[in-house]
Amino acid sequence: MNFKRAIGVLLFTGAVLLLTGMHIAEYLYPGYSVSGNYISDLGATCRATCTVYQPSAFIFNSSVILLGILIILSSYFIWREFNSSIIAALFCLSGFGAVGVGLFPETAGFLHLIVSFMTFFFGALAAIAASRFVKAPFSYFSVLMGISSLTALVLYGLNVYLGLGQGGMERMIAYPVLMWAIGFGGYMMSTDKL
Repeated sequence: MNFKRAIGVLLFTGAVLLLTGMHIAEYLYPGYSVSGNYISDLGATCRATCTVYQPSAFIFNSSVILLGILIILSSYFIWREFNSSIIAALFCLSGFGAVGVGLFPETAGFLHLIVSFMTFFFGALAAIAASRFVKAPFSYFSVLMGISSLTALVLYGLNVYLGLGQGGMERMIAYPVLMWAIGFGGYMMSTDKL
């Protein structure tokens, strides 16, 4: 079995499916604002009370669970191909976080915050760490995308949204890693030797 191709197919497919699912869910969610709403509002919107819009919630939650499962599977192949338990663990933790985001939407309260943080934090670290497995210039982009995501996570935690709103800033955490996963997946699928 070609482990690199398996890694590539899993990560590319998961990231593309989540981005597609997110955009369909946004379209189907009444009055959704990319700037004003959290990404996770697509699964359930909880402020004073909780509201779940269907089929938006089902589409988003299913997409993020599927992404998480595919990341977890890819972590096994990363371990087999690159013999790196640490990097495989970073991917796996990010994948478990993503599954958790779908299983525990905003209705789960603090648990949702924990799994969201796991997804963002460990996903960004995985992008940085995986730079060891690719050649320049993509290795530089791996580090850049991971650092961009971590920087946005810190700013988000400090409630500094840079005029993007809370939803826009949250996307500055998520999009770099998702775009990196698509690129890394393509790289792995097309590379026989590094």
